[in-house]
Amino acid sequence: MSDENTNPMGLFKKYLTNRRIFKNREVLRHSYRPHILPHRKPQIDQVASILAPALNNETPSNILIYGKTGTGKTASVRYVGSELVNASALTETQCRIVHLNCEVIDTQYRVLAQIANSLEDVDQHPSDSARSHIPMTGWPTDQVYAELKNQLEANGGVLVIVLDEIDKLVKKSGDDTLYNLTRINSDLRHAKVSIIGISNDLRFTDFLDPRVLSSLSEEEIVFPPYNAPQLCDILQQRAELAFVEGVLEESVIPLCAALAAQEHGDARRALDLLRVSGELADRDNSTMVIEKHVKMAQEKIETDSMVECVSTLPTQSKAVLYSMLILEQMGKRIFTSGEVSVVYREIARVLDLDVLTHRRITDLISELNMLGVINTRVVSRGRYGRTKEMWFDATTQKIEDVISRDPRLSDQRLKQIDTNRLRAMFR
Repeated sequence: MSDENTNPMGLFKKYLTNRRIFKNREVLRHSYRPHILPHRKPQIDQVASILAPALNNETPSNILIYGKTGTGKTASVRYVGSELVNASALTETQCRIVHLNCEVIDTQYRVLAQIANSLEDVDQHPSDSARSHIPMTGWPTDQVYAELKNQLEANGGVLVIVLDEIDKLVKKSGDDTLYNLTRINSDLRHAKVSIIGISNDLRFTDFLDPRVLSSLSEEEIVFPPYNAPQLCDILQQRAELAFVEGVLEESVIPLCAALAAQEHGDARRALDLLRVSGELADRDNSTMVIEKHVKMAQEKIETDSMVECVSTLPTQSKAVLYSMLILEQMGKRIFTSGEVSVVYREIARVLDLDVLTHRRITDLISELNMLGVINTRVVSRGRYGRTKEMWFDATTQKIEDVISRDPRLSDQRLKQIDTNRLRAMFR
């Protein structure tokens, strides 16, 4: 029997005793909340100034916050929210924050129930134990709304509702939730509600009724992407906590920052690069993290994210993506949404899929763009209106490999598609 089997720690002993690279790798995770947010003071001050009236028991304006992924939106709002709650305790006012992720909580019922249950969890007293927790399904929506209103009235004060990834809620469930929440103050006498919406998608407001948009976007704040020097500062701050002193080659942080700055200034991307670089060095039994590890990390992250992203797409999204692959194989480097629709309809016919409308196809194209699978732009065709053009950023081989693993899209019937006929249609 080997030493690994006789030792109580067995196989994992060497990993527990080896601390050559990391002191605390959790500092490099997206979930870590730093005490200081570099290069976001103007935005933090702006959010704080808008929410400040809550400390006088006045209703703050609603805020819409925009910015690409990894620009510090959520971290900044959480920081201001915690500071507001602390300040309210000192001023003896009642300010509370409820933070919802609308990628998960994406229907009106679930949003209202989650807010009400969050308030109940905070305000619950031993004598209130008989009060019912709202189930996540089963009640009429009107009853959930009434229960939320009753809880707000019973407790008074100011509630700030943060709807993170608000665009996911609107695209899934329409704007009824926002319509009700932006008008809830007119039903309240002793409590006040303010809403902060956070979105990566600047165009999601196209889905909103003008009245809802007017109420929701009383204040708008844009979080710009970080540039390379700013990302260097962020990585340096985290690296001091995450890594053993002296293990990072001097060029590692600037390289991670430069690569992430090319990817729309995404701090999450920069942190992932730095963390994975360290992990690869650790697995190599290296004593230092060097440029080679960063380049390996970049390749690994790109491969892993693309494979994961494409493999988990719904069949209809894969069919739209497959249409683009066919267009590229036909020699088209840039193609329009109309051309994609034509090829998609041919694929849907062959595979007996329900044929989506052109509007729904363009929605799926926008989602693929947001996921980074393709690039898109809207171009004007003069009196013929506007159209969406798209293209692949790099080699499509990985995308083809992943799609070919889907049993439905590896169907031999797809070979029946006549590309010569399609070429003739596009001339």
